[in-house]
Amino acid sequence: MSKKYFGTDGIRGRVGEYPITPDFMLKLGWAAGMAFRKMGTCKVLVGKDTRISGYMFESALEAGLTSAGADVMLLGPMPTPAIAYLSRTFQAEAGIVISASHNPHDDNGIKFFSGKGTKLPDELELMIEELLDTPMTVVESSKIGKVSRINDASGRYIEFCKSSVPTGTNFAGLKIVIDCAHGATYKVAPSVFRELGAEVVVLSAQPNGLNINDNCGSTHMGPLQAAVLAEHADLGIAFDGDGDRVLMVDHTGTIVDGDDLLFIIARDLHERGKLQGGVVGTLMSNLGLELALADLSIPFVRANVGDRYVIAELQERNWLVGGENSGHVVCFNHTTTGDAIIAALQVLMALKSRNEGLAQTRQALRKCPQVLINVRFGGGESPLEHPAVKEASARVTQAMAGRGRVLLRKSGTEPLVRVMVEGEDENQVRGYAEELAKLVTEVSA
Repeated sequence: MSKKYFGTDGIRGRVGEYPITPDFMLKLGWAAGMAFRKMGTCKVLVGKDTRISGYMFESALEAGLTSAGADVMLLGPMPTPAIAYLSRTFQAEAGIVISASHNPHDDNGIKFFSGKGTKLPDELELMIEELLDTPMTVVESSKIGKVSRINDASGRYIEFCKSSVPTGTNFAGLKIVIDCAHGATYKVAPSVFRELGAEVVVLSAQPNGLNINDNCGSTHMGPLQAAVLAEHADLGIAFDGDGDRVLMVDHTGTIVDGDDLLFIIARDLHERGKLQGGVVGTLMSNLGLELALADLSIPFVRANVGDRYVIAELQERNWLVGGENSGHVVCFNHTTTGDAIIAALQVLMALKSRNEGLAQTRQALRKCPQVLINVRFGGGESPLEHPAVKEASARVTQAMAGRGRVLLRKSGTEPLVRVMVEGEDENQVRGYAEELAKLVTEVSA
């Protein structure tokens, strides 16, 4: 049975448009509360990022949940991975995050965690969707849920993040610039790194409800690059609006993406004999990551794009480390979901153990040139099913003899075929990409 509301990362949309409206949130809170109550006593944690619509949706969800008999514990503005952690800590049936991650302030959405800090089971999401299509009722007065606020949530999460590095870890002498994207990390991230001894310069930590992700954070790296150079800092760390993505900048102002960070963490675990299995990337992970891990005899597999798919692959294989080049990095040896602060700390520990700077450490991963061409096509059969396209793709793949790859995929939102080729020779890669794009265009005519 397909899902009507739940996408790969919860429920997302533009505020005020279907389904992201206050009345929908009220009904969603009720449906979720009714579904969770079927598991027994129901306690639900609710957190949010800093966008202005979060106040409105928090109130609507709270009313819906309590009308179904669920007790609600409000966390206020907290990173998404903090809700996953605190759901376990407080032994709640579920955690709910009100956030649209790296999107602008006029978007918002809802993401659910189970009481174990993991994605909700599909059957529970389907149960919530079925309840959304039924009339809303209210439990009798004596069974209406209660609401409380967890005032020490930030402190608990800060200590949890610090616990991901060995006791006594001290980053004294390290100067870091942190860009909080005017988002959910604005309180906790500076404290974590300062309490571990680093000198911290903070950017974009004055949220006003409208400036989240606005020319700042991991989706707009320019301000962080400039600040690292101006401050003569050792490195910079950029988070997104809800704190599940992280990118970095080395002392030269060069951006260090999720592939780089994933490699640094995986190699450090491997060298310390603590890497369980291999590494999970995605279809968009740079070929250079795969080749660099192969040189270390570290297995590597690709999942579909999206942290949900990375996590599912890690769980199936019982591996510890995976991520995306966008900055979602999952460290299962410390937490149950992608956590930007914890991932950043693991990178700093790797640098400390090698006594190297970020610029030097990242040189071990040589990125392969990648060319992406978008080809528009009309309705009808996908060009990807055309025999000539399949034959050409196979021929190019064979010609690169394991030192390059071809990825042809349809856009999920537009009538586009994305033609991507990467390999070690940039001229060769560009030639192959243009050849394939031309063929896709011809068969689409």
